[in-house]
Amino acid sequence: MSLLRLALLSLWNRRVTAILTMVGIALSVTLFLSVEKLRTGARESFANTISGTDLIIGARSGDVQLLLYSVFRIGNATNNITWESHQDIADRPEVDWIVPISLGDSHRGFRVVGTTTEFFDKYRYRRNDGLSFAEGQRFDDLFDTVIGADVAEALGYALGERIVVSHGTGTGRGAEHDDKPFQISGILEKTGTPIDRAIHVSLEAIEAIHVDWQGGARIEGLSIAAERVRNMDLKPKTLTAALVGLKSRIATFRFQRFVNEYEEEPLTAILPGVALSNLWSLVGVAERALGAVSLMVIVTAILGLVTTLLATLEERRREMAILRANGASPRTIAALLTAESGLITLAGAILGLALLYGLLFVLQPLLDSQFGLYLKIEPPTVRDLTTLALIVLAGTFAGLIPAWRAYRSSLADGMSIRS
Repeated sequence: MSLLRLALLSLWNRRVTAILTMVGIALSVTLFLSVEKLRTGARESFANTISGTDLIIGARSGDVQLLLYSVFRIGNATNNITWESHQDIADRPEVDWIVPISLGDSHRGFRVVGTTTEFFDKYRYRRNDGLSFAEGQRFDDLFDTVIGADVAEALGYALGERIVVSHGTGTGRGAEHDDKPFQISGILEKTGTPIDRAIHVSLEAIEAIHVDWQGGARIEGLSIAAERVRNMDLKPKTLTAALVGLKSRIATFRFQRFVNEYEEEPLTAILPGVALSNLWSLVGVAERALGAVSLMVIVTAILGLVTTLLATLEERRREMAILRANGASPRTIAALLTAESGLITLAGAILGLALLYGLLFVLQPLLDSQFGLYLKIEPPTVRDLTTLALIVLAGTFAGLIPAWRAYRSSLADGMSIRS
């Protein structure tokens, strides 16, 4: 206790240097733990991009490819599913609900998703969060559309505005379905998922804008007005994919096998969670690189602590000599410097943890609303506490370097005056 008291008094005597060193360690700890929180939050947000859906069904393809175009709207399907196959699967006794998805069109870089109103009820993300409307309501009229939060923000759209959908990517000449514009009936709340960057219309609307198109182009000399289209049979012929919820999850693997072996046409059924894990393993290199950078920040802070202690040794030669003259052994001097290093690191770790939670309380709503990144505010995990303990231990051991140098100093060296 006397050694600890002496270390505290010594630090107080050099409080400006000690506080600056402590703040440096605290900021490094905050950055390290913040990166860990962001990594964990990003991984969980990614894994929970879609939840509550037992299977995703599409044409025969790879798991990741099906996930990319059906959930993330990246790429295109190799083939479509026939409406008859969709109906056959929907009528299976194991199926609780099924939501069809039709892709292919776009609007100013944003993908258009044809679906049913049930999509807004069944789609879940972040484990059990459902879709909600910031403004308006789901589509009701044939040419109504519901847009995501990012679409509304990026293009400055509001309720009631009219938009024109383009065929495919919309980059070719005459690719716009300008004779059948849509009216915005609803704007969804921010979710942090691909829903934010999508424009949702009904399946019938997808058929309606293509009644006078064939092979990706307008049928020359044929133009069917929007009002006339309303009286036509707009039942879809094909779909891109379907989200499926089963009555019992026990039947998931059996039903997946049934779809994969479907005789009418080649289909693939994937488990979203498994496919998301596979996809994350492909993009997780950035996560590991970020972790390595944050670790180097901690190492730099510890090296800064050692440098500070070594730099102050020259100023403290007389202090060390006085302690030696009063009976302090070289081991006591070494233990004093090691204790100072440990105390500075411990105080920095505690301050860094406090700063982390302060930032979480302030920034959590902003990160959730602006970036869709949800960071849980919960007590430090075992991993966090273990990390802090290792940092304090590393800081304490780092103090052994200046301690060893002080240990080797002699009384005569401490009392002598250097020219």
